[in-house]
Amino acid sequence: MLRVHSVESFGSVDGPGIRFVIFLKGCAMRCRYCHNPDTWDRAGGNLRSVDDVLSQALRYRSYWGDKGGITVSGGEALLQVRPLTELFRKAKALGVNTCLDTSAQPFSRKESFFPAFEQLMHFTDLVLLDIKHIDSDAHKQLTGWDNRGILDCARYLSDIHKPVWIRYVLVPGINDDDESLHRYRAFLDTLDNVERVEVLPYHSLGVYKWEQLGIPYTLKEVEPPTEESLRHVRKILTE
Repeated sequence: MLRVHSVESFGSVDGPGIRFVIFLKGCAMRCRYCHNPDTWDRAGGNLRSVDDVLSQALRYRSYWGDKGGITVSGGEALLQVRPLTELFRKAKALGVNTCLDTSAQPFSRKESFFPAFEQLMHFTDLVLLDIKHIDSDAHKQLTGWDNRGILDCARYLSDIHKPVWIRYVLVPGINDDDESLHRYRAFLDTLDNVERVEVLPYHSLGVYKWEQLGIPYTLKEVEPPTEESLRHVRKILTE
């Protein structure tokens, strides 16, 4: 069973082509700019069978074309790694392209997690990996967790040659300094599986959710990055 927060039937920004996007419940991170804090709690949502979710997705298959398919996001999808693996296994058996959108926070090489993750990767075509900051201390200040496991996940995905798109949310005053950006780029240069780097501008469109949940939002004074800043960061990370 999958604990589902919501679905999007016509996603165009969560992987290649048009995609059916499944947002799962539960996330241990507390990213200060999160626009879906309502997904954090692992309880609630809709408890649905893998077959039920897949059946709903397949209704939209005619829109997917050659590149589209299913993307599973969150929350943090890896907190439900076993039913997620079953979903992707059944999708692949039907020839459906599968994409995992993750921050990799629960990644570990421990016996309690790693074999399940290895199995998931057998049925995953593409990983959208969100590395929020290259500095571990700054990452912890931003998300509540350091980034050691996340960077290790990136290395593992490179080792197994799993295609990855890197996602970087640019937050002015938080992760836009040149020193960190060049360190970030140097790390990416050690990987041989990165197909794309997406620099996404910070926005505050989800602040109303924090207010509804009674959670203090600490970035109220932060403005979205300018186009000039976005161009500068994209030049460092992508060229």
